[in-house]
Amino acid sequence: MGKSDLYTEEESCRTTGGDTGALPARTSPSFINELAPGEVFVFGSNAQGMHGGGAALTAYLKFGAVWGNGEGLQGQSYAIPTMEGLDSTRQAVGRFTTFARDHSELKFLVTAVGCGIAGYRLEEIAPMFCDAARLDNVYLPAGFWKVLRRM
Repeated sequence: MGKSDLYTEEESCRTTGGDTGALPARTSPSFINELAPGEVFVFGSNAQGMHGGGAALTAYLKFGAVWGNGEGLQGQSYAIPTMEGLDSTRQAVGRFTTFARDHSELKFLVTAVGCGIAGYRLEEIAPMFCDAARLDNVYLPAGFWKVLRRM
């Protein structure tokens, strides 16, 4: 699979400065099926670490997420609990941001955490990643960047 296959048509257009406006080069792809050494798949989880669906299941099956571990680095994945409410999610994103800042040798590919099974809107979650967006080693989904650019 080529790199162009990992991005949606809109993401490909926007990351190259297409007519919808340019996104930062640090945009995580919509489809992550493999990781290079040093890359980390960041996904939404629940506090119990029951990685049964969505990106959590992908993390469990492909990237070393540990069943029963709901937060932190696990193999080539990093879990952010999102099912326990917005306040809890905000605190977990803060811990992730600190971790990413302390581990500049790693490249964090953030999925749209909290916007799938947890059911939150991009506008609720993306602002939580404002500080993480300033880190050179954190790549955010296109939808997060769109929200952050409007702030």
